[in-house]
Amino acid sequence: MFCLSSISAAALAAVCAASVFATTVAAQNATMDIGTLDKEAADKAFPTKPPYSPYAGRNFPTRPYFGDTHTHTSYSMDAGAFGARLGPKDAYRFAKGEEVIASSGQRAKLSRPLDFMVVTDHSDGMGFFPQLIGGDASLLATPQGRKWYDGINSGKGAEAAIDIVTSFGKGQMPKGFPTPGTPAYRSAWRETIKAAEEANEPGRFTAFIGYEWTSNAGGNNLHRNIIWRDNGAKASLVEPFTTLPPLGSPNPRDLWKWMAMCEEKTGAEILALAHNGNLSNGRMFPIIESFNGKRIDREYAENRTRWEPLYEATQIKGDGETHPFLSPNDEFANFERWDKGNLDLTEVKKPEMLEFEYVRSAYKNGLKMEAELGVNPYKFGLVGSTDAHTGLAAVEEDNFFGKTSSAEPSADRAMHPFVKTDKAVIMGWETTASGYAAVWATENTREAIFDAMKRRETYATTGPRMVVRFFGGWDFEAADANNRMPARVGYTKGVPMGGDLNNAPQGKSPTFLVAALKDSIGANLDRIQVIKGWVGKDGQTQERVYDVAVSGGRTIGADGRSRTSVGSTVDVANATWTNTIGAGEMITVWKDPDFDPALRAFYYVRVIEIPTPRWTAYDAKYFGIKMPAEVTMTTTERAYTSPIWYTP
Repeated sequence: MFCLSSISAAALAAVCAASVFATTVAAQNATMDIGTLDKEAADKAFPTKPPYSPYAGRNFPTRPYFGDTHTHTSYSMDAGAFGARLGPKDAYRFAKGEEVIASSGQRAKLSRPLDFMVVTDHSDGMGFFPQLIGGDASLLATPQGRKWYDGINSGKGAEAAIDIVTSFGKGQMPKGFPTPGTPAYRSAWRETIKAAEEANEPGRFTAFIGYEWTSNAGGNNLHRNIIWRDNGAKASLVEPFTTLPPLGSPNPRDLWKWMAMCEEKTGAEILALAHNGNLSNGRMFPIIESFNGKRIDREYAENRTRWEPLYEATQIKGDGETHPFLSPNDEFANFERWDKGNLDLTEVKKPEMLEFEYVRSAYKNGLKMEAELGVNPYKFGLVGSTDAHTGLAAVEEDNFFGKTSSAEPSADRAMHPFVKTDKAVIMGWETTASGYAAVWATENTREAIFDAMKRRETYATTGPRMVVRFFGGWDFEAADANNRMPARVGYTKGVPMGGDLNNAPQGKSPTFLVAALKDSIGANLDRIQVIKGWVGKDGQTQERVYDVAVSGGRTIGADGRSRTSVGSTVDVANATWTNTIGAGEMITVWKDPDFDPALRAFYYVRVIEIPTPRWTAYDAKYFGIKMPAEVTMTTTERAYTSPIWYTP
């Protein structure tokens, strides 16, 4: 070994790592087989002054990538039944910014390309409609297949589609129906993979390979989207796990077993995202498992947190952050609620179900379960996505192409029932133009975006591409909010969204650097809020909303809230608004005023835009129609970050 003096600790570490090459050691120099390292040479290698360019040497994510982790095409049986004729290749073309002709015959184009997308067609029955419409011989050899084919080609397509969906629900599909292991199913999966491979352009656009596992036992939504980090060579070694026995299962435990098998067999990396707990009737975030009636155990918690690092918190079938029943003191909680029943409206909603359906209550219960099990099953980050069944990830309020192809822009789509049973009705106007996933990745590649998803450095938006930063630590100070490179400060002094804080230093409370920048072509911002949840000393879960930055010169009271509305500039009749209120950007440092270092807690950020016209207002203006009084005509778009958790 050798000894150096008067050089930096970093230099010393680097040199020690290279000591194996040392051949001669002087008092203050080190001679190796590549020369003598003296102080002058070391100083040049490790300058004490940072580079002139403040951007040189950055290795952290410098921009969010916006995309959709949940788009269906004609390869999904329900989408095909509703008239979707665009396939996976069309969906990727549209996401990349190309103009396409929608299934309804209308020209469609995004305002800006997306950065990434996952086509997630349903696992069960994948590729059935293209197979049927294409006149597959094995299907047409059956009486059912022939009847449906002839119906579609003789102007009775609607009747055939309803019969197909009904037959599928009864498990009465004909021979030749695509199931794993059949040529038809294998062909559909290969075409799905091929479309992603062809669309993927590292550095410009990321096309992930994926599908949706569509568990719907008893009409209760437990859907998950599965995403591959890898290319088609690995994805093609398996076929998707389905939900119908005997080949599949509706139980998430069986999905996780399949995911483990998939990774072991193929060497791939995959993850799953659940969504629409609001349509699960109390089964999405359980304490008691619906499949066995037993309390969640450690095995369940470990698998869920391993395989499901993210949750889709907002999409066309409603917003899932929280509910007014669960958060009565949160005036922004009543946003795009779908709380009438389960997915197929065969069972109406009961208040006691809500606790196990929404993100915020899941985070709170997760803290309690972590204390019991040693693992938090609900430690997930957040994204939004569309769940469009049109092949069109179009959820801008003035460019909303609906949930299904039958709900693409038309004068009557708002007043056509979306779901109607003898229990309840959800009208077309209740569909939500939402959302997108924002990912803080180092580059636009499958690997970088997937890895960012795994570390939960993500946030959900209801559509606008606002930029949101959220860092937590122990030493942020007010001056950090004046730095024009908050990310450098954030990564240096703390952890980003999705991260963890542990073991509070004596006498310190957590501090958070929070920043938001409006969508470049969108509305100004109303406020930034921090949502805190914790488990009290009495073992009961608690939550609190703090306004940490507000626009327009309003003040924040001692209770941490600003009760004054930002106002509204919306002209509903003309579907316009102005950015004369609100702020284009906001940044602040916030310190938890009620911190108890002995209590588990989580913190996430909610950014609220000023009011803008809802898609229903744009429809009313464009089609020259008058909406009924009960139709919501304005919205307050928003973003939700992944939390930062504190564990004593």
